[in-house]
Amino acid sequence: MFTNILNKGKMGGLELKNRFIMPAMGSRHGEPDGKVGKELIEYYAARARGGFGLLITEFACIDPPGKALPGQLMIHSDEHIPGLRNLADRIHQEGGKIAVQIQHSGRQTHSSTTGAQPVAPSAIPCPINRDLPKELSIEGVHDLIQKFGDAALRAKKAGFDGVEIHGAHGYLVAQFLSSYTNKRIDEFGGDLAGRMRFAIEVIKNIKENCGDDFPLIFRISGDERVEAGSKIDETVMISKALAEAGADAIHVSTGVYASMPWMVAPYNVQNGYLLDAAEAVKKAVNVPVIAVGRINDPTMAEDVVASGMADFVSLGRGSLADPEFPNKVAENKINEISPCVACMTRCQGVPGIMPNDYGVSCMINPFTGHEENMKITATENLKSVIVVGGGPGGLEVAWVAAARGHKVTLFEKGDKLGGQFIPAAVPPGKHELARGIRYYIEMCKKYNVDIRPGSEVGAEQILSLGPDVVVLATGAVPIEPEIPNEGITVVQALDVLSGKVRLGENVLIVGGGLVGLETCVHVLSQNSKATIVEMEDSIGKDMHPSIKYFIFKSLDEKNVEILINTKVERFKKDGAICTNPSGETELSGFDMVILALGAKSYNPLKKDLVDKIESLHVIGDAAEARNAVAAIEEGARLALEL
Repeated sequence: MFTNILNKGKMGGLELKNRFIMPAMGSRHGEPDGKVGKELIEYYAARARGGFGLLITEFACIDPPGKALPGQLMIHSDEHIPGLRNLADRIHQEGGKIAVQIQHSGRQTHSSTTGAQPVAPSAIPCPINRDLPKELSIEGVHDLIQKFGDAALRAKKAGFDGVEIHGAHGYLVAQFLSSYTNKRIDEFGGDLAGRMRFAIEVIKNIKENCGDDFPLIFRISGDERVEAGSKIDETVMISKALAEAGADAIHVSTGVYASMPWMVAPYNVQNGYLLDAAEAVKKAVNVPVIAVGRINDPTMAEDVVASGMADFVSLGRGSLADPEFPNKVAENKINEISPCVACMTRCQGVPGIMPNDYGVSCMINPFTGHEENMKITATENLKSVIVVGGGPGGLEVAWVAAARGHKVTLFEKGDKLGGQFIPAAVPPGKHELARGIRYYIEMCKKYNVDIRPGSEVGAEQILSLGPDVVVLATGAVPIEPEIPNEGITVVQALDVLSGKVRLGENVLIVGGGLVGLETCVHVLSQNSKATIVEMEDSIGKDMHPSIKYFIFKSLDEKNVEILINTKVERFKKDGAICTNPSGETELSGFDMVILALGAKSYNPLKKDLVDKIESLHVIGDAAEARNAVAAIEEGARLALEL
């Protein structure tokens, strides 16, 4: 079924065992000085073992003033070669191939990070970093061309199988290519040929330094998604020139810092949203093309290659969610793939539950980024474990404990497993949370967890079973405010999303956080109207900026009225009486109120089990109402300790 994606492929003279690529992604698992350490090696080694045909490291900076962030991987001097060699050697031992992505940030950094004024093709600041760059002199341009070549040679000396020039995402090489950032009037600017000169000279320098047989990939943004930025028609022309100059493959991405929501797309951007760009480049060049952009399903990956849209498929966050993705495809264990749900949490800066854990990981798979110290090993002391609650935290602790050999029984009072992931999967674009639930259920079945849905277990029944360990993962319940009501229907957002109530035609949503806003998008998708009331001074405070960007776009298109600094005092038959800094205001014309005011812990069993169960644990929202990231990681870590 997956013959095309599993076929061997070539980039230049480099033969790869399949068409799966792990693209460059910042990990924050390197050493503070930009060198490679054991943590980073284990992180990449897991993906090599998992079957990826080629790993491309996170961006490695070719010159200290050009680094994007503290702790970024560096390749500007020979002192970095030993660590890089350790990484390359380990990947080869695991049966993989690896290329290093070489990069310079140009204007997309800040002097507070580098200790120096940024440099760029032109003295135009990045609207995100907002630090005025110095325009590079001709001598400075040629110096950086040489530094790219020197960095590539270091990669070759370290045993890497190739390099990738980071010419996408608005970094220095892209800044030269784009009329958005390049306003030069010398040979490195002006017309398209001038803007391409820097990239072409970098390619030629690398080939001169490393030889024509050393594979070189060029990553490019098909559409920069900013006014006056590169669009796909121009990118196609550029890609043809890059291939003629010596690029052995073109890797088609999107965006710049000023269009960040498109660069790492959240759930509210469709899967495969960059395939049109990859296909356009593929039709124009005679070298392999790599597609990327929310390709997280093996069927889609297979079709990309089978249809000729691209030659290779990059699974960015998919490789974080499951380092074994290619192996599971090859073994036809599709239901065991831990899915990327584009939640924008652990892979995008949300910290883990351990102190100072800011490195890349995954909400669905908390083992990512912790390969060195989180390992599922067989237990030497088999225990009887009862888990109460079949949400994501309970399911995680259940399957991991069972995988270690413990006898696990899971009780869930509802008739479905998944907890709050079930209603959370309902708003448009969030359907992949259902894949997360299915994955956890599949793993529980694989390791023989005794799952008992429709079982609201009490303390007496638990004690009668004589367990060695009890885990309470009973989650949270919505907050019910004491607001006087003169007769309008008032329901909870979770009831709307769970299909327990019939939706009104014009609803008032009270609460402008994540749940309230996502519920609003769902309401709009049902052709109902909505107004949002929030007592604080802004909405979406608990949301990732990229998710917020697309939700706000949707609300703006549907002309949703949003009232901030507005507190509901009482509900009336067709709306509410509210107060704001200007006084009292009346909202009318509604037939339903939807509450989205947060949640509180639900933990009815602890008080009856304390001192009666020697090993009693409370995880997730049952301990404290938070997010799924905490619940799932707590479940995994607890299972490893049992």
